[in-house]
Amino acid sequence: MLRYLIRRLLAAAAILLVITVITFVIFYALPSDPALLACGKTCSPSRLEEIRHSLGLDQSLVTQFWEFFKGLFLGRDYGDQSLRVHCGAPCLGISFQTDTPVLTTLLQDFPADLSLGLGAAVVFLVLGVGLGTVAAVRRGRAADKAAVGLALVGVSVQIYFIGLLLLFLFVDKWQILPAAGYTPFTQDPTAWFQGLVLPWTTLVFVYLALYTRLTRSSMLDVFAEDYMRTARAKGLPAAKVVLKHGLRAGITPIITIFGMDVGSLIGGSAVITESVFGINGIGKLAVDSVQNSDLPVILGTTLFAATFVVLANVVVDVVYGLVDPRVRLA
Repeated sequence: MLRYLIRRLLAAAAILLVITVITFVIFYALPSDPALLACGKTCSPSRLEEIRHSLGLDQSLVTQFWEFFKGLFLGRDYGDQSLRVHCGAPCLGISFQTDTPVLTTLLQDFPADLSLGLGAAVVFLVLGVGLGTVAAVRRGRAADKAAVGLALVGVSVQIYFIGLLLLFLFVDKWQILPAAGYTPFTQDPTAWFQGLVLPWTTLVFVYLALYTRLTRSSMLDVFAEDYMRTARAKGLPAAKVVLKHGLRAGITPIITIFGMDVGSLIGGSAVITESVFGINGIGKLAVDSVQNSDLPVILGTTLFAATFVVLANVVVDVVYGLVDPRVRLA
């Protein structure tokens, strides 16, 4: 198992390297001049050359990438001797808009994504697997039809519609909750919870549909296996047959999707939810950086999100071995 984990970590490192190369080339080989974007509207030719030299843009693309890659591990200095700015490792660059290290900005917004994505993920996983299992056990009955109907509604309705509807009902009309937003947990746990209830509910309602349908389909396939019929023929309790023998085998595809979803949510993919509820997370930061043509921030957010998705896949592979003995034997 340890050798398998090491191989997966090495493969993940190689994937991240490829993503880094592709992302760097895409954003720094574009026709637009990053130095001109950083210089601003009132920019003289001499000042433009100074910025291009300080950012290393007067060097070849291979040299630029090597300096960027080296800065991920050793840090990097920007500017000349008189105006030298140090970016500590791992250095993802310095924002054109705020003149601050990109990693500092990402770490400031990361707790909001972590609270939003992880909190919602736990809820929609538990509810989705539970409803899907009940629907599979009660196939063709009222519980099954209700779960499938709820899943269809969740798939059909968009996030921005649910979010705005929840804001109108619970904040404006009934005034049950304060305005949604993010408050650090260490600052005020109550405000942290109240500000995330509606964003959590929005994400849960959408993702719950996927996990309900996926669990139901997976469990129905497992119920048709020979070993499940053998377990029933032995007279084992129905709950033990479903939970110990059925769910353990049927949860494998759910783990795969869950790992991907958690990685992308924590990496900032809940951008629509963040925009609707005014949460300053990495997703919203990425959108703002695109609008402002802030290339270092765009590059940083892309690599940040890719890192979480790749690491989530590694964790999923490890969980496979813990859940399914057949993976450990293989």
